[in-house]
Amino acid sequence: MNMSVLTLQEYEFEKQFNENEAIQWMQENWKKSFLFSALYAAFIFGGRHLMNKRAKFELRKPLVLWSLTLAVFSIFGALRTGAYMVYILMTKGLKQSVCDQSFYNGPITKFWAYAFVLSKAPELGDTIFIILRKQKLIFLHWYHHITVLLYSWYSYKDMIAGGGWFMTMNYGVHAVMYSYYALRAAGFRVSQKFAMLITLSQITQMLMGCVVNYLVFSWMQHDQCHSHFQNIFWSSLMYLSYLVLFCHFFFEAYIGKMRKTMKAE
Repeated sequence: MNMSVLTLQEYEFEKQFNENEAIQWMQENWKKSFLFSALYAAFIFGGRHLMNKRAKFELRKPLVLWSLTLAVFSIFGALRTGAYMVYILMTKGLKQSVCDQSFYNGPITKFWAYAFVLSKAPELGDTIFIILRKQKLIFLHWYHHITVLLYSWYSYKDMIAGGGWFMTMNYGVHAVMYSYYALRAAGFRVSQKFAMLITLSQITQMLMGCVVNYLVFSWMQHDQCHSHFQNIFWSSLMYLSYLVLFCHFFFEAYIGKMRKTMKAE
């Protein structure tokens, strides 16, 4: 018990955070996510066109700083939401962890829930580095960025069930992923097995997302989970498409390359 109390102790900035103002702002402004997405798409096509005849930028130091900042943010987010998720699971069980809305307005997680959805806008900056450094930009990358931004803002305003799981899983995966990017950008040699592990964790995240959606839908029928069919439809479509795309990426990036290497040998 002492451990849970210690883990769930609030920091002053978490106490001071006004979640009612945040939720109200998102209810009034969530559609701006479409504007950000449109500007992002315009930047992708315009940026690639401009960089066609230019030499690539190195940008190693800014990329290290960028990835490290997002890694630290994600680690803190994962620790705070993860501690709360474990606490709910151990004291109230799986059903409450899925249907619980206190992730949006609870003492520990209210700040991190809002920080999570807002962070999906600056995270679009990942793509700036890819374009300016003239690296390969795959469909999965920009599709994932746009849809996560739209869905996060759309769901936060309604405080939908399942959000706690979605946020905790995403924070956790991003904590590892951005740490890996920071190490790579800093020039450290990191085993490809680590990259494979990250992609496998993303595939697991998408599978879990589908499971959580199914549970929300099942328990929603008995008025035990706060959500609506429209949200579950879009969320399920999103997670299923991610699952297919990440599995395809895993096969292309790792299995396919391993087969080519074995044939060459």
